[in-house]
Amino acid sequence: METTFMLDGVRFADMIQGGYANLRTQASRINDLNVFPIPDGDTGDNMLLTMLGGVDAGKAYEGNLSETSRKIADGMLLSARGNSGVILSQFFDGIAAGFEGIDQADSEQVGHALRCGVKHAYRAVLKPTEGTVLTVAREATEYACAQETQTPYELMQEFLSEARRTLDKTPDMLPVLKKAGVVDSGGAGLICIMEGMTKILNGELIPDGEFPETTDNTGATQEIDISLFDENSVLEFGYCTELLLRLQTAKTDINNFDITVITDYLQQIGDSVAAFKTGTIVKIHVHTMTPDKALSYCQQYGEFLKIKIENMSLQHNNSVLSENDNNDDSQDEIREHTEFGVVAVCSGEGVSELFTERGADIIVSGGQSMNPSAEDFIEAFKKVNADTIFVLPNNSNIILAARQAASMFTDSDVRVIESRTIGDGFAALSMYDTYSGDADIIESELKDAMVGVVTAEISQAVRDTGEVHTGEYIGFIGKDILVSEQSRLDAACRTVDRIGIDNADLCLIIYGNGVSQEEADKVQEYVSSSYPGKEAFVYDGRQEIYDYIIILQ
Repeated sequence: METTFMLDGVRFADMIQGGYANLRTQASRINDLNVFPIPDGDTGDNMLLTMLGGVDAGKAYEGNLSETSRKIADGMLLSARGNSGVILSQFFDGIAAGFEGIDQADSEQVGHALRCGVKHAYRAVLKPTEGTVLTVAREATEYACAQETQTPYELMQEFLSEARRTLDKTPDMLPVLKKAGVVDSGGAGLICIMEGMTKILNGELIPDGEFPETTDNTGATQEIDISLFDENSVLEFGYCTELLLRLQTAKTDINNFDITVITDYLQQIGDSVAAFKTGTIVKIHVHTMTPDKALSYCQQYGEFLKIKIENMSLQHNNSVLSENDNNDDSQDEIREHTEFGVVAVCSGEGVSELFTERGADIIVSGGQSMNPSAEDFIEAFKKVNADTIFVLPNNSNIILAARQAASMFTDSDVRVIESRTIGDGFAALSMYDTYSGDADIIESELKDAMVGVVTAEISQAVRDTGEVHTGEYIGFIGKDILVSEQSRLDAACRTVDRIGIDNADLCLIIYGNGVSQEEADKVQEYVSSSYPGKEAFVYDGRQEIYDYIIILQ
């Protein structure tokens, strides 16, 4: 393998891609490291989509280490979603800060950047919890930096060895992990990323097919409509050409091969040129009208392992079509400028309609297992177009992304109201009143409205734990399981009995996909007959994961 004593911008960008590729193979396993027995594990997906933002930002970028790491970090900050994704983006934001002003980094400088990454990651969380990805990153960094390493690769090896040891200890640090019999999912995700980065740094190539393709915000590969480039179309944007070339001893001196002979030529026939050598492999990217010339020139030095040529005019037409389709949605329109506005996060058409009726200006689609990114929030802030914007995340795993977006958006005074449940957000909007014209007063009233609100949820268990069995319906508040029943209806009714309805004036029963109006009415009837004088309302939320969301005010 190739020994690398200095880390430059091109290699760092490729390391990020390697980290993404390695994580992608393990994302489902990391999702399954879920301490709660319902289908809401999304740590792997959140970290993967956050990394993808960095991959896209660094793709085909030829800057020094300082510029490249900053560009990648900014991409991650925008793509960050979920607590794990935000912490990950802040870790790489700190790394970029540590690389500021330098073209290449030796082992000591990489260690300094990792320390900066840990500081930024901890700073992102108001009350850091040990036994999480933060602990894994901190202890691995401290250990690696204390060792006498000669190269960035040796430093990364030491980081990984301690990270794995720390991850194994996380159940002893967090009782909830020990109870579930799992290690911390965020820490496991970070190790996957660092493993992929270390492989690239050592000249190991991630196997074919593991590098990311263009994706949408769900991670699904986009389909290209080939009808948008027909027999009468004109090639306007050229071809995106990517090559994996294996240098051949019969054609060149591999050890002394200078990559600039390729980049200099490609710049004559195209742009967006990137090429780097990893061992005997050369990875090449170029936008050109004549990909055949690129192929012919490169083949004089070796043979191809992989070739990808895409018509960028076709990609452009698809992009324009997609934008036009999205513009049909009234939510994509920029509102007339106002003094105050509200952005709320909801999942389910019915729940979104409920929040819109209560006064939310823009709904950001998302919730458990579908966490919106910081960029999603920023786009919503632009559309609200208000002097002061109040944000209702309505999920504890979305608050950090909302805060990160608020810190990045400078056109408005954005205030994140820490609503942790749909019930919190519903209660806050019920008291939303801008009559005072004072943002501080409005914010205080929104927060006060959430005090005492109880939100319980019913969902089906997807695995056995010490408390429940797979297939049972559980009722819970937060992560506290209240009931476990074979019948969904029984679980809903028993949950009502356990959540202190005697102290509430209103009971709102929001039923999800798969639940009939008839069954939901039976829950309402149970509340009315068992708790005379209590107002109970049923609403079709059409949400996923949660069969019922029961809100007490």
